[in-house]
Amino acid sequence: MTAPSTPRRPVTVRVFAQRLSATPRGARLARRLALRQLETWGIPHGVDASDAVGLVVAELAANAVTHGRVPGRDFELRLSLVTGSVRIEVTDARSGPLPPGPRDVRSPQDLAEHGRGLLLVDALASRWEVLDRSPSPGKTVRAEIDLPPGHRSPAPLEAADGTAP
Repeated sequence: MTAPSTPRRPVTVRVFAQRLSATPRGARLARRLALRQLETWGIPHGVDASDAVGLVVAELAANAVTHGRVPGRDFELRLSLVTGSVRIEVTDARSGPLPPGPRDVRSPQDLAEHGRGLLLVDALASRWEVLDRSPSPGKTVRAEIDLPPGHRSPAPLEAADGTAP
């Protein structure tokens, strides 16, 4: 005799996290993985939200590799599909002064070859902040990109027999 089954709620995957090598290759991979995850969540390549997330991930990952690299330590990319937006978090292991936050980003000199990454994040993100990593050492840059009204959440996962896990 089997016990009556308890109805299970559908499971919706809303978080993606990946540790990547603190190298230029790791930074490129972060962007590609982010865009693939957005497609999984129903945010197709080429729409404004996908393009913005791709650019923000690319800039934050490049900063983690360039300014936050600690030999032998990875950086982490975390994406979360939250109500109405995609949250991006890039965490590195370098301690020390935090990079400028949303109100402190300054334009570089006209001919400077670097220094525009956080300006792009500031322009594209609906909200962003810089946080000390917990547990230390390191820091996290968190940005959110708002989704257009009416975006639907991802479909629930189903088990092989067609039931919700």
